[in-house]
Amino acid sequence: MGAVPKAPQFIGPGAVDVAFEVNGGGVSVHVPPHRTLLDTLRESLGLTGAKRVCDEGTCGACTVLVDGEPVYSCMTLAIACAGRAVETVEGLSKENELHPVQAAFIEHDAFQCGFCTPGQIMSCVALLRHNASPTSEDVLRAVSGNLCRCGAYPNIVAAALSAAKKVRR
Repeated sequence: MGAVPKAPQFIGPGAVDVAFEVNGGGVSVHVPPHRTLLDTLRESLGLTGAKRVCDEGTCGACTVLVDGEPVYSCMTLAIACAGRAVETVEGLSKENELHPVQAAFIEHDAFQCGFCTPGQIMSCVALLRHNASPTSEDVLRAVSGNLCRCGAYPNIVAAALSAAKKVRR
């Protein structure tokens, strides 16, 4: 059975060119002004790490970093990112080596179903960049906007604290 072709998307006369940085490289997209960063990342750029779950800014599965700060990409317009730096979970590993937070999530089994994992990881990365020696409470506060329906929070905290030790070295 062949793949179903994707229906063409009408962009319309109001589309704009938006240039920004994604995972260290410059990109330019032609999008309607109402296109979210999540849709732009997933549909225009093929970066599917940020997940669409609630699509209303309540679950955090779509969390990415914009200029180093965690944001819900489902609630952020692509045009608001013009000239800014966006970082997704795909951009964390370097030269086939996982980021310390990614490795710690595996080591500490900090995921169950995996839907929240990219957002949790991005929130933890942002925390560790601002605070190299977080407490458990700091980690819980950092991921408070990321809903884990499977209840893996103890493992997520353990992973973030473990990654913090590795990052400090």
